[in-house]
Amino acid sequence: PDLTGHEKFGLGNVRYNISRIHVTAVELPSASISLLPGSGIKLVIGNASLAIDMNWNIRTWMFKDSGRGTVHISKVFVTAIFSTPLDNAGLTSIALTSCQTTPGDVDIKLNGKT
Repeated sequence: PDLTGHEKFGLGNVRYNISRIHVTAVELPSASISLLPGSGIKLVIGNASLAIDMNWNIRTWMFKDSGRGTVHISKVFVTAIFSTPLDNAGLTSIALTSCQTTPGDVDIKLNGKT
């Protein structure tokens, strides 16, 4: 979905819209899953990265601008714990019980036209 909103800075409001968001790459170079006896599953993802392309535009009382942009997020680490309880019918369900994420580097490039 598009991201639309406004922020108040010094002399006035800045309205923004980020649209046509596309994930162009996902890398999971180090991922592991292990069983936690009696409690569930542990998922560990290390050094992951994500690349996103988008359109953007901003508008203030003084100017407006728009263009294309890219966001590259790297060195992301995730640890998630899932519980796997049995329901009343004896079927296994899965629920996220804990999730810790450590973001790394974020590189944002905006190419605009004035």
